[in-house]
Amino acid sequence: MSKRRGLSLEEKREHMLQIFYDSQDFFLLKELEKLGPKKGVISQSVKDVVQSLVDDDLVLKDKIGTSVYFWSLPSCAGNQLRNAHNKLESDLSSCTKRLAELDEQRESLKRGREESDDREMALEELKTIELQYKKLKEELSLFADNDPAAIEAMKAAIEIAHSASNRWTDNIFTLQHWCSSNFPEAKEQLEHMLV
Repeated sequence: MSKRRGLSLEEKREHMLQIFYDSQDFFLLKELEKLGPKKGVISQSVKDVVQSLVDDDLVLKDKIGTSVYFWSLPSCAGNQLRNAHNKLESDLSSCTKRLAELDEQRESLKRGREESDDREMALEELKTIELQYKKLKEELSLFADNDPAAIEAMKAAIEIAHSASNRWTDNIFTLQHWCSSNFPEAKEQLEHMLV
């Protein structure tokens, strides 16, 4: 005995769409769950299949009061295909136009860059200048530690760190004094923790 093969998702979608196209009517989900098994779609998967059709705009859905109605007409699918076709056509024409603009721009940029002795000499000179610039930048980075601006920045940072450390030391002593005066029985423990 051979086992009966279940329907794939695409086949289920086609069968459910056929229910809509054949009747050209509005349905509640409960009605679709009853009609689905007649087309070979089990009732447990009808909701997921219908939702996938709604997500792909093949089936329309609207809530009226407390009920949610589903419908799809063959003309709607045709309109969607025509709209998609028109959009793709416009995208193709805009891409073709952009390609032509880029080709024209490329040709205009090629003008004046033809291979010649002057161009070769200019490129060689540019390479030499770039190498010299790179060497000078590396040499400058070696002297960055002795930069007067860097030294001044370090002095300012040292001053800020020094004043901050003094402030925190004062804060610690103030806190220690406050704790000692308010909790005299814990004075020894506090001194032991702060040492």
